Amino acid sequence: MDIAELKDKAVEFRNKRDWAQFHNPKDLAISISLEAAELLEIFQWKDAKEVDALKSNDKALQEVKEELGDILIYSLTLAHEFNLNPSEIIINKLQINEKRYPVDKVRGKSTKYNEY
Repeated sequence: MDIAELKDKAVEFRNKRDWAQFHNPKDLAISISLEAAELLEIFQWKDAKEVDALKSNDKALQEVKEELGDILIYSLTLAHEFNLNPSEIIINKLQINEKRYPVDKVRGKSTKYNEY
């Protein structure tokens, strides 16, 4: 299933439940942020070794999947509300980032584009 089909499926799920009335752009953006915070809670207070161990923990993997799923569903629904193509959004942002972060300047570094 491609990303456009996933967007349609998320919107269909929402529409069958008459939730469009609650899914205005502001509330969708808030929901993305709230779900991202819930994803962060999974990693809170863990060091790098503990975070790495989560990758092989079935319960933690399920929690990550569910929170990431919520983030992606709300993101696709927000794209729908603005009549945006998620594939185009991603490709465009990658092109912008290619210019901002040229390989020869940032390879192996976490420097932000305005710091070099």
